[in-house]
Amino acid sequence: MKTGSITDTTTQISLKDIRDYIAKNHHQPLTIKHLALISGLSSSYFGEAFKKAFGQSATDYLTALRIGHAKQLLRDTDLLLREIARKVGYSDEFYFSRKFKKEVGISPSAYSKMARQRISTFSVSATGNLLALGIIPVAAPLNAKWSPYYYNHYQEKIPVHVNIFDTESEDNFKKLASVKPDIHIFQEEPSLSMLNWLQTIGIKSVFIQAKDWRTQLREIAVAVKKQSVGEHFIQTYEQKVLQARLEINQVAENDTFAVLRLCGDQLFMYCNKGIQDVLYTDLQLRSVDAHQQTYNEHITLDQLVNIDPDRLLFIICPDSPTRNYWLTLQYLDRWKELRAVKNGHVYVLPSNPWFEYSAIAISRMLDEMLLMLTGKNPNPFPVPVHGNVSDSDL
Repeated sequence: MKTGSITDTTTQISLKDIRDYIAKNHHQPLTIKHLALISGLSSSYFGEAFKKAFGQSATDYLTALRIGHAKQLLRDTDLLLREIARKVGYSDEFYFSRKFKKEVGISPSAYSKMARQRISTFSVSATGNLLALGIIPVAAPLNAKWSPYYYNHYQEKIPVHVNIFDTESEDNFKKLASVKPDIHIFQEEPSLSMLNWLQTIGIKSVFIQAKDWRTQLREIAVAVKKQSVGEHFIQTYEQKVLQARLEINQVAENDTFAVLRLCGDQLFMYCNKGIQDVLYTDLQLRSVDAHQQTYNEHITLDQLVNIDPDRLLFIICPDSPTRNYWLTLQYLDRWKELRAVKNGHVYVLPSNPWFEYSAIAISRMLDEMLLMLTGKNPNPFPVPVHGNVSDSDL
């Protein structure tokens, strides 16, 4: 069966159409019986087919959309709880409140209060960690080239955009002073002058020194009093890992993987902390490098042919000489000898999120691996507030 469709002749509309219908009408009273009816399937078969096609039940998908929409309204509006409940598809505000607490880890009122904390950062990684906690910073580094994901999704929601390259510039200082955050998060060690300046104008400084993303997220969660939200994000991620590992093992169980960087006409065997965590620790994929350490080692095309990985993941520098050589490389006879090339198992990775190390970036890497290797998109309609939800009833 192909993803997003059913071959049964009784089907009235495709599963992809059903998924689109849920997304557009998640604020309406929807039931599995109703969705099965318009798909032309029995309730039990519909539920099984939807989950097989998209890796997520229709119930979970609907809940994710509703709770995500509720997070947005709680953060960005002053609507009453009963009004928010009705706008996202729940007729009973008390049921909505219980559902929200079950999925997010805190009550809607507590989420609204904490989501309005004024937090700032100069770090792209810290931005990703704050968003994983449901906090949109009042000041953060946004750049169309270097942080396109956050720029595209949050340029209008983050009031102040600080300089990503010159963090301690006078302009950045003025911007922070104007927006008056309560807390400023550092993930790179700040200078003493910066700390003194923040203290002078009454901004609390928090320096996150942890090296792995889970601990970083937990330390930030403590600073902004969102420990339960942080733990929920981590637990949900672990559940996603288990499901993705099962799906990927079906298509690449014994395959060997290599990640390469192409800069100019030079190839480098490459692995950073995020790649190591997602590919080789969480998904337990087989690396051509048994050590599975972070590295950036030069390698020739002949050496690559001798290693001959089953699957190649490429990060290509964005400059013109590199792009020109990438086109040339694909016509070389030695390149065509690679098993991955012959089998169509060469994947080009964007620098974002693969050069970022944060909770959001790691989750996006996992989703991209699942999509590249299986064709299954776990987030066909991304919710504007980050964080996934657990199993639940309609």
